[in-house]
Amino acid sequence: MALRPVDLAREHGLSTQAVRNYEQAGVLPPADRSPHGYRRYGERHAAALRAFLALVPGHGHRAATAILCAVNAGRPEEALRLIDESHLRLAEDHRTLDAVRTALEHLPAGQPADEQAGFTHIGPLAHRLGLHPATLREWERAGLVTPSRDARTGYRTYLPEQVRELRIAEQLRRGGHGLARTAEILHRLRTAGSPDAVRPTLAAWQDRLTARGRALLSGAAALHAYLDHPDGTGKTPA
Repeated sequence: MALRPVDLAREHGLSTQAVRNYEQAGVLPPADRSPHGYRRYGERHAAALRAFLALVPGHGHRAATAILCAVNAGRPEEALRLIDESHLRLAEDHRTLDAVRTALEHLPAGQPADEQAGFTHIGPLAHRLGLHPATLREWERAGLVTPSRDARTGYRTYLPEQVRELRIAEQLRRGGHGLARTAEILHRLRTAGSPDAVRPTLAAWQDRLTARGRALLSGAAALHAYLDHPDGTGKTPA
């Protein structure tokens, strides 16, 4: 049965221009044309659009586009590789969340008075963390924390929020995380606002990861249905 762009668009609340754009981007296989030049879609195009829209919540727009383009070009192995990469990113995000939980659980309650007062120098801070000052300098080079410099003496100074981040870094390092991984986790914490702000949002973070996992499953089901559709790989029938 021939379908018009408006028929595909109406099912998903899209504009007809969006459907045409998806075809141009390779998300939909090329449409047949009527003798007057009008696009004529079929059930295969409808299945492709359903698969794409189901993939977007879990994979993101760019990856979902790449997956459908690969399928429609007859490269299903590339599409499956892209899907695997999204699952790996989700697994890595789960590991990040677990690491943050563990690090926050082991943070001491409160802060020493000198930390609350304004800033801490590298020597006292290293002693308090049970580290050597050279370790803190190494962490600085790795991008974990960038201290300020005392304008008068040139000594490194760490603000209270940086001290808290270094406490988290110490826990992460003790848990076996490398410097690059620790720096990434600290960046995620800064994006969230602060370590203290992260505590009440861990459940929401977990919910988002769970939602992504379910979205990946839904997207996989829709893509499987498209691949099972006649000519679902995008190859032209003989």
